[in-house]
Amino acid sequence: MKEKRERSLASPSKPQGSACLPAGQAGLPVRQGLASNSQSHNPEKARAYAFLLLKFRLRSGNELKAKLKQKGFSEELAGATVSFLKNKELIDDRVFARGWILSRLKRRFGLRRIEQELLQKGVDKEIIKNSLSQVKEDYNESQIVSQLARQRFSKLKSIEPLKAKARVYAYLIRRGFASDIAGEVLNKLSNG
Repeated sequence: MKEKRERSLASPSKPQGSACLPAGQAGLPVRQGLASNSQSHNPEKARAYAFLLLKFRLRSGNELKAKLKQKGFSEELAGATVSFLKNKELIDDRVFARGWILSRLKRRFGLRRIEQELLQKGVDKEIIKNSLSQVKEDYNESQIVSQLARQRFSKLKSIEPLKAKARVYAYLIRRGFASDIAGEVLNKLSNG
């Protein structure tokens, strides 16, 4: 018995015939793109992937559809999955837009940047407009710009004032604040 074991270790057996064949000829599944052909037409897998994405955060309908297509699901299946989720009220662009706006305002981004982000995520312009108008009532942009500018200036004390002002202005614009409000606040801070 021990001799047989030693012989099997000394000369390992070779796989039977399929070791040198390409995947399709060896009887193994061939991947096409990011998903196998059966996955691109499987509604259960598409829904499961959509639920997985929604588990982490809300998403717009267009964003979810793009993610499904990126994963390798067909255009028709991605659209049908998004429609299914909308009918079950599991995704709603209005709810997504409100949630996105509130989360970005907590991080102190400007309304222009938030609007651009929502457009990139495929939210309808009318939904964005309505959601932003609801928020604007309680939103004091000049106060937020003033706070951010003061914080930024305190970090740039060692730099000459004109350079610091330019850097703070660029910072505020990148965060999505209106250029006229940023300029006005910076003029008040530098003069006062």
